[in-house]
Amino acid sequence: MNWINEAIQKPCRASLEKAQARQSVLTKPAGSLGYLEGIATRLASLQACQKPSLDKAHITIFAADHGIANEGVSAFPQAVTKAMVANFASGGAAISVLAKVHNASLEIINVGVVDCSTDGVLHQPVANGTASFVQQAAMTPEQLTQALSVGKQAIERISQADVFIGGEMGIANTTSASALACAILGSPAEQLVGAGTGLNQQGINKKQQLIEKALELHKAHLNSPLSILQHLGGFEITALVAAYIRCGQLGIPVIIDGFISTVAALIAVRIHPSLNDWFFYGHQSEEFGHQHVLSALNARPILNLAMRLGEGSGAATALPILRAACELHNNMATFEEAGISA
Repeated sequence: MNWINEAIQKPCRASLEKAQARQSVLTKPAGSLGYLEGIATRLASLQACQKPSLDKAHITIFAADHGIANEGVSAFPQAVTKAMVANFASGGAAISVLAKVHNASLEIINVGVVDCSTDGVLHQPVANGTASFVQQAAMTPEQLTQALSVGKQAIERISQADVFIGGEMGIANTTSASALACAILGSPAEQLVGAGTGLNQQGINKKQQLIEKALELHKAHLNSPLSILQHLGGFEITALVAAYIRCGQLGIPVIIDGFISTVAALIAVRIHPSLNDWFFYGHQSEEFGHQHVLSALNARPILNLAMRLGEGSGAATALPILRAACELHNNMATFEEAGISA
């Protein structure tokens, strides 16, 4: 796992300054395009150019099952993970539609879905789901390493992409993500646990109690981001963490999706704080704990559409906003080009 310690690329300061100078002479009042101006100049810095582009977008969905699902923490049975993987592959899922609309390449990876052999999916299963973390560590150290490798390799296959969106699928993964966030932030479960796929208050209370039980069970091991991930995480969340780290190492901007993806981003940033330079946060989810995690990352979400689907859908919905920022920055006339006196 030595690759995890490789340096994160640094944004180009000179390109940022040149992009900011261009923004100052475009035919508009200074600052009148608001956050779009900052998106464009940041992308110029990340791509080390004056005119950034997001034409080559890639989306990867990591899917895996969770042992904690057997504790009844989801409104849906575990079999839905496998069914949704098939839906992704056949083009019927929201992210499949959005990928097609935005001309983005899409890859679905089975990192640990129970008994899944769906066509059109890259099968790299670590195991048939994680163990239940209220009874033991979610994964062994060897399984952690393998899941991280899946995420790393996914990015190395798309190294020519100019923006990456990571999505996830796994029944009960909001429970895992909530437990991870509690451990990383030192927050009580009631501050981060929400309805997930649609639990009632009784179900939410049960999920909180199970997470508190797990935090107590594993407290001696919750002393580093990777150890926390091993004891409380999921294979798909682990692969996301690795993918985000590899993007920063290879210089690929990332649009982060909702609650689960943002928890993965939080873990990645705790490993490499400078990674946050490479992240754009696509939206604020309706999932209860998302705002808390966004605040911990000092993140400003681009959209707030009351979405809570996951699978990369919120980030993909934000992609046209980033593309619009690029187009405005690149193609608006300057005052001089328009013959307008400063």
